Order: sequence, then structure tokens, then C-alpha cells
Amino acid sequence: MMSNKVSRRQFLSYTLMGVGGFMASGMLMPMVRFAIDPVLQQSGGGDFIPTSQKVDDLTEIPVRVDFTIKDRKDAWYYSDVSNTAWVYKNGDTIIALSPVCKHLGCTVNWGGDETHPDQFFCPCHAGRYMKNGDNVKGTPPTGPLDEYEVKVEGGLLYIGKTVSNTLV
Repeated sequence: MMSNKVSRRQFLSYTLMGVGGFMASGMLMPMVRFAIDPVLQQSGGGDFIPTSQKVDDLTEIPVRVDFTIKDRKDAWYYSDVSNTAWVYKNGDTIIALSPVCKHLGCTVNWGGDETHPDQFFCPCHAGRYMKNGDNVKGTPPTGPLDEYEVKVEGGLLYIGKTVSNTLV
């Protein structure tokens, strides 16, 4: 019969590998949890945020509407986030466009360019958008402005999540 004795050197080697593996898994588990945690969270993207904008006061001229997302969770930190939309009426339809330029993320303004008063203008690189959010060809923006979902409740405007522009 052959003896399967473990030498002192093998015993220490096995022990150190086991302890090292245990410590490595202890360090990796929080990183793995951090990476998959957003996937496990419930999405609150369908929530509508109230604004102070009365729907009856809206016209065909876009107006800036500010709204605040309360207790927005970013990883483990909660904060209030202020946001803006350009809102106007097109017939009976309410249109709310994101002010974020598709070129480099600057904020667009309505009528900000004196030579094109009926367009959205991005002051960063002279980008222009039509009233429906379509980017003017030959200017820096690479796509149309995003659109917000909207609903009316109690005569006030509620703004939802951002969607791709449906007007162009």
C-alpha cells in the first residue's frame, strides 16, 4: 500500500491558496453585486412628474417648463434633479421636447439665434433644430431632439420619460 501523506510544504500551500481564494471572493462579491444591482432594480421610468405649467396657458410658441425629479436614486445616493422641457401646443396635441442638443449635450434655446427666430438654437456650436425638434441639415446636431411623454391632470402638465422623437 502506498501512503498518501501530505508534506508540510503542500499543507501550507493548500492552506494559503484556500485563505487567498476566500479573501478574493470577499473582495469580488461587492463588485459583482454593484455591477448587477441596476439590473435587479424596479424601473421607475413610467412615472410622470408634475409641473406648475397650466395647459390652458400653452400656445404654439414653445415655452421653457422646469420640473424636478424628487428622490432620484443614483447608485445608493438619493437627490432631487432639476430638468427642463420646451413645451408647446400643435393643435390640441401637447409637445414637450428635451433641451439637450444631440451634438455634444449643450442646452438649446427657442429663438436664440437672431437670424432664425423660429428655431431651436444651440449656442455651443451654432446647431439648429426646427420647431418639431428635427435637426437642420448642415448644422452640427446628428439627430432630432428627444421628446418627453406628457399627460394632463387637473389642468396641469405632467412630464414623463424621454422617448425618441415621433414628430420627424
